[in-house]
Amino acid sequence: MLSRIDLRDQDLSARELLDVVPRAEINVSDALAVVEPIIADVRARGVEALRELAARFDGVELEHVRVPAAAIEEALAELDPAVRDGLEEAIDRVGRFHRATVPPPVEVELAPGATVSQRWVPVGRVGLYVPGGLAVYPSSVVMNVVTAQAAGVPSIAVASPPQRESGGLPHPTILAACALLGVTEVYAVGGAQAIGMLAYGVDGLCDPVDVITGPGNVFVAAAKRAVNGVVGIDSEAGPTEIAVIADATATPRWVAADLLSQAEHDPMAGSVLITDSVELAEAVERELAALVDETKHLARTKEALSGRQSAVILTSGIEQSIAVADAYGAEHLEIHTAEAREVAGRIRNAGAVFVGEHSPVPLGDYLAGSNHVLPTGGTARFASGLGVTAFLKAVSYIDYSAEALAAVGEKVVALANAEDLPAHGAAIRARTEG
Repeated sequence: MLSRIDLRDQDLSARELLDVVPRAEINVSDALAVVEPIIADVRARGVEALRELAARFDGVELEHVRVPAAAIEEALAELDPAVRDGLEEAIDRVGRFHRATVPPPVEVELAPGATVSQRWVPVGRVGLYVPGGLAVYPSSVVMNVVTAQAAGVPSIAVASPPQRESGGLPHPTILAACALLGVTEVYAVGGAQAIGMLAYGVDGLCDPVDVITGPGNVFVAAAKRAVNGVVGIDSEAGPTEIAVIADATATPRWVAADLLSQAEHDPMAGSVLITDSVELAEAVERELAALVDETKHLARTKEALSGRQSAVILTSGIEQSIAVADAYGAEHLEIHTAEAREVAGRIRNAGAVFVGEHSPVPLGDYLAGSNHVLPTGGTARFASGLGVTAFLKAVSYIDYSAEALAAVGEKVVALANAEDLPAHGAAIRARTEG
């Protein structure tokens, strides 16, 4: 089912490994041509466009574009107690971790009377997108809303696609998660139209936001690219992916179960095993074949596992396994090896690293405390997962006394003159001369 890539006799550079590792082929640029007219339509016609687009893409005649408060409250009242318990645990753990990651203010006295400080200031308003396609994602509500709240954002709007089965409202479990978090501004809007609404606002319905975060399909990713610069965005999320570094000490059934757990998300999901043990690889393949036949979402799981984005990569040892993992830059990277913590500490590129056999990716998807909105498609080489800094701005404060300015004034003048900007120097001398 999984293809094999044998690197045991190859000494490849980091650049060469980039061409070897399996990857889903996603073209966000092509999707831009589809989403740009949709965003323009929402800007021009507002609610009328949102209703027509819901009928076109979601098969729903929208009675309410903004979800009534009563519907949000009702969804919470009818929520399965076991699901509520899980959501509340997730909210607690994710909240405690993310509040601890808020950067502290910094103040440095560079000389007597010369102080420079920095504060992290939350943006005023954010729009959080929660997808609704092949699965229901109340966990995405938790990851986005809790992180924004931990950052101190005062105004939060959530958008999620309307569902025919829910009477044109977002899925009730998503609404219940919003209720648990105290979010009352929720819109039954999906896709590129939701991103356009949040970025530019709709008169009489939704004020524009400063930052948009949250995962979605290729059209949501393209829409976020289209509005980036008008608002801030977290990333252009692609299909989910998991890589597992394993050696002969790993438990084959657990590795197989974890590869399967991400494959059930989407036909484009990537599942990659990186190992220096042929015996382990063969055992995982046998376990995977048995588990696949038992899975609920058989068709899309098989398509994901047999696609070009999934593979077993055979390496010559742990050094090459680490090099391959860094080239791949997985959204989720599990370490199933002897001395797993030591190996994890050597990883440079991953959205999140799951250390040891008892830290599987599904734990992080829900309530480990970390965030599950993570960089995909190899962007972990330069990008981070969603955190409080996505909703914070670093603002510097420069506070010099007259004496402190005079002490460095002529140095500023010299630098200004070197750049042929004499008015800069004149602004200094106006304060330091007489």
